[in-house]
Amino acid sequence: MKDNLSKILNIFIALVAAIGAFLFIRIFMEDADLIKTDPEVQQSVISPIITFSTWLLYIAIGVTVVLSFIGMVKNPENLKKTGLGVLALAVILVLAYFTGDSLEVTDPQGKVLAGGEAGSSINHWVSTGIWYSMFLGLIAGAFFVLDLAKGLIKS
Repeated sequence: MKDNLSKILNIFIALVAAIGAFLFIRIFMEDADLIKTDPEVQQSVISPIITFSTWLLYIAIGVTVVLSFIGMVKNPENLKKTGLGVLALAVILVLAYFTGDSLEVTDPQGKVLAGGEAGSSINHWVSTGIWYSMFLGLIAGAFFVLDLAKGLIKS
């Protein structure tokens, strides 16, 4: 069974690589200036590779999620650890949301950018994402220092 799955996976990988190479070569066969200026050429050459890449991304996400759920169901102890991890990330996200602001976004001259008005939910979520990244970076840095200290103490 495992040998058959390996063969099927290798065939799938070869097929994806061949399709990707074909679409990529089609781009190089066109004139670069024509690709930049002619919408029909863009539609016929660039759109297929973008669509193909998007579908590959969706398939990869789907397979990852399904296999993760299968792994968690097979091992209930991991389900508990995963749940606690997701809960911790959710708590950090809530903290980042309340830390974030929705101030106006300005250009270097001080003019408010289009869509960057004060109170915009997009501004708030962007600010939340920045704070979320900062909090996770600080936590990762703290664990790095802690692990380094443990290693120095054991030595």
